[in-house]
Amino acid sequence: MPVSRTPSSTKHRPDIGYHTGMEPEAIFVLSSLLFVFSLALTLWIHSRQHIDTALPGPQELGNEGDLPELCVVVPARNEGRNIRRSVQALLAQDYPDYRLVVVDDRSRDETEQILAELSARDSRLKVVAGREPPAGWAGKPHALTLGVEACPGEPPAEWLCFIDADTFAAPHLLRSAVGLAGRCQADMLSILTDQELGSFWEKAILPLVFTALSVGFPADQVNDPHRPVAIANGQFILIRRAVYEAVGGHRAVRSEIAEDKALAERVKHSGYRLLLADGRHAARTRMYTSFAEIWEGWTKNIYLGMRDRVGLLLFGAFTCLTGALAFPLWPLAGILWLLSGGGLPAAFVCLQALVLWAVLLYLRIRTARAMHIHPLYALTFSPGLLVFAAMMMASIYNVLSGRGVKWKGRVYR
Repeated sequence: MPVSRTPSSTKHRPDIGYHTGMEPEAIFVLSSLLFVFSLALTLWIHSRQHIDTALPGPQELGNEGDLPELCVVVPARNEGRNIRRSVQALLAQDYPDYRLVVVDDRSRDETEQILAELSARDSRLKVVAGREPPAGWAGKPHALTLGVEACPGEPPAEWLCFIDADTFAAPHLLRSAVGLAGRCQADMLSILTDQELGSFWEKAILPLVFTALSVGFPADQVNDPHRPVAIANGQFILIRRAVYEAVGGHRAVRSEIAEDKALAERVKHSGYRLLLADGRHAARTRMYTSFAEIWEGWTKNIYLGMRDRVGLLLFGAFTCLTGALAFPLWPLAGILWLLSGGGLPAAFVCLQALVLWAVLLYLRIRTARAMHIHPLYALTFSPGLLVFAAMMMASIYNVLSGRGVKWKGRVYR
């Protein structure tokens, strides 16, 4: 009886194609196409982070002459951790003529006591007690409206400035911002602030979040009056009072939690000049200090910014999840294929994966240094991206289920 023999060409077939049903050549072509696409996408994403416009530094500021009157409004809800440092920094501004109003938005921590102490020491600080928002109002727009109404002086200040209580100003911030707005003939100016990152998850997640924001809202498009893209960073907004009133102020965006973005859209779409600038040398922000705060805060932000663009949100979640898994598995699969006898095609797949990893790590190291964190945090790309994808999927669920989001003790839908 003849003995059946397996041809030598298939008897010992250790390559990956044996397990996938694909020929080695097909795997190599597929890997090459993915390499070109992934490299181009990676470079394009990181190119969006650049901002051409920046606040002038203190050494660039000269004698600006008579600066316009300015009223600064700070909303504070349960900001006992930050409010002292924030207010003291604002009282130390080198701006010649400004008024400072802080709205204590019914805080349940020590915010009220700290503000009372600070206002007793410095008469320039006016503290306003917040009230329960009327039906149809979100908390922050209501607090900001109360602050504007309480701005002292006649005639009213020419400019309004809104600063979050977790943002800490350098002494030249107001003078730099007003000077840049005047020089660029901007009606509304917002800046990106430097981020203070302390915990592991802050350093792993937030650099990825800010990279994603630069893709969704590139500064060159925000600053182009002919493009519809509009956004502002509520940590710092400077706006002409006449323009603020012309677009309806915060009353016009009363129901918006992302009131900064909504106000920027009203300003730009009404034909006024919106400007987004790099202000990292002039202001620092400590947004969140724990994983729980990051999850609550950014799930809320993603939900509010993308609830009308669920398709794009789904695409973003899928892309992040794919990237988080593909970047570590691709070189690993190539190395295993090479070790099992994959030959030259396997070697090229390994090379492609390693080149892509090298480019990605270089770009993430640059981002880490720009955010003042250790370059080794570039290696947290995959776990950080997995969490970011999970936050987007949680936001998708909140949109589709109508559940909404909870923020500072209030639920918004």
